Amino acid sequence: MPGRGHYHHGHLRRAIIDAAVDVIAQDGIGAISLRDLARRAGVSHAAPAHHFHDKAELLTAIAVEGFELLSDSLEEALDTAPLPLLEVGTRYVRFSVEHPGHFEVMYRPEVYHRDDPDLVAARLWARRVLCTGVSTASPGLDDEVLRSGALAAWALAHGFATLARSGNFDEYLERTSATELFHRMAVRVLSMGTSPGEPA
Repeated sequence: MPGRGHYHHGHLRRAIIDAAVDVIAQDGIGAISLRDLARRAGVSHAAPAHHFHDKAELLTAIAVEGFELLSDSLEEALDTAPLPLLEVGTRYVRFSVEHPGHFEVMYRPEVYHRDDPDLVAARLWARRVLCTGVSTASPGLDDEVLRSGALAAWALAHGFATLARSGNFDEYLERTSATELFHRMAVRVLSMGTSPGEPA
């Protein structure tokens, strides 16, 4: 463990966020304590207050970072994948696996400052990327249909990720990963939606 005073002022913020994400991934949001995070960082219990006045402010920073990381990955999928919407969904599930601490916080608006400007901007970025993914799959949609499609795509990926994280798919994940299972499932769903003779 680093000694007290080891972190420069700017590095301490990073260290606290990293420690918090690890704690949340293992024990949940309820296990977060600024005093405990200070101990983990090897600084005085008052030191985190230089960056986060309370737990909600810390969780807001984690949510902002999570949405930015997610959006960056999803945006890359739009530029590189032959089937962008399918890859967007797969990357969403992969994000939930690789960043469980962030994922746990991002969709819990009651624990952070949901009107924080950086958070609002980060969430809008994620929403725009998702809408773009839907529009690439079905060009020419009007705004209302596009928003509904984006909501449906989000619900599908998020629902799968949440069920997988809570152990509901364990019997299916004995020989494959959550991202591979989602990919196969999404391919089937998309093919059902485009098969001739399928009901509207």
